[in-house]
Amino acid sequence: MAKKRDYYEVLGVDRGASADDIKKAYRKLAIKFHPDKNPDDPTAEDKFKEAAEAYSILSDENKRARYDQYGHAGVGGASGAGAGGFGGGFSMDDIFSQFGDIFGDSSPFGDIFGRQGGNGRRVRKGSDLRIKLKLNLEEIANGVEKKIKVKRHVTCNTCGGNGAKHGTSLTNCNSCNGTGQVRKVVSTMLGQMVSTSTCPTCNGDGKIISERCDSCAGEGRLLQDDLITLNIPGGVAEGMQLSMSGKGNVPARGGVAGDLLIVIEEEEDALLKRDGNNVVFDMHLSFIDAALGTSVEIPTIDGKARITIDQGTQAGKILRLKGKGIKDLNGYGKGDQLVHINVWTPQQLTSDERETLESLRHSPNFQPKPGKNEKGFFDKMKDFFH
Repeated sequence: MAKKRDYYEVLGVDRGASADDIKKAYRKLAIKFHPDKNPDDPTAEDKFKEAAEAYSILSDENKRARYDQYGHAGVGGASGAGAGGFGGGFSMDDIFSQFGDIFGDSSPFGDIFGRQGGNGRRVRKGSDLRIKLKLNLEEIANGVEKKIKVKRHVTCNTCGGNGAKHGTSLTNCNSCNGTGQVRKVVSTMLGQMVSTSTCPTCNGDGKIISERCDSCAGEGRLLQDDLITLNIPGGVAEGMQLSMSGKGNVPARGGVAGDLLIVIEEEEDALLKRDGNNVVFDMHLSFIDAALGTSVEIPTIDGKARITIDQGTQAGKILRLKGKGIKDLNGYGKGDQLVHINVWTPQQLTSDERETLESLRHSPNFQPKPGKNEKGFFDKMKDFFH
């Protein structure tokens, strides 16, 4: 599957664009690529859906903030390509119903965007669900597939979601003529004004159920455990929120399911510490090993690794293991593992050990002689992180 384009690029706006600019840009593209206006262009529908997907993210303040910080992974990375928008299961009618109102009743294109179930009603969207997902350092570093059970409202299979008993049908509401809304004319000092409100008879459904479904009692949905597969990309961080379109609650008696929001929690590793995309390991060496050099085994995200310690290694030295860190969320390679050398000074000595060290106290090779090019700890850290 082709890589998703940047949503700002899709709409042709810059990242500082206002909500009004984003709305105008989408309106222009939707009119240009509407399939009914481009019957001979097989790519028009895809472009129309792509523009709607971009608008669905950038017109929502919270989704836009997540996208600005984490890219596509922040608004759909948990469920794979296409899951963040209309490519993840929304139909053309869903798009018309969700966003057709931005064109207004007076728009010359109102008939084009009037596909709202034939009655002018907007498709309802169910509520979102939010869960917390704990990941260990290895899962965060490389990405992981998780299967989780989520208790959510799903469409009733018995009635297909309309709430009517099998074998019976729905009838148009007489109060609103199936529109789900009632209009009221009110006389004011400025003249007559028309107000619109949800029909109290059918609660906005536009339909009346004569006999309710036995399975869902007319709700059109059931609360049950749903097994969901999450594809978590490498590089996510504590507090990051991913979204999975269409895996929230289904609304009563038909509509579009809400989103599943996944909040990332990092499990602290006992040995390795995260610093951005790098991983830091504090290694303690004995004075003897630091002086003579040695080979030691250390933990990494991918298991154990053996490294060589040169003779005369100084405390505070930082070794770098290239590519042993965490994947970049936006695909720009991997971080490194930094090994911070700590030379362990013995705190208790036997008389023989003390005598041996005393004999070496004034040896020329045991006198500190830092060279002019010997960098301090902070200079070393700056070399690694800047």
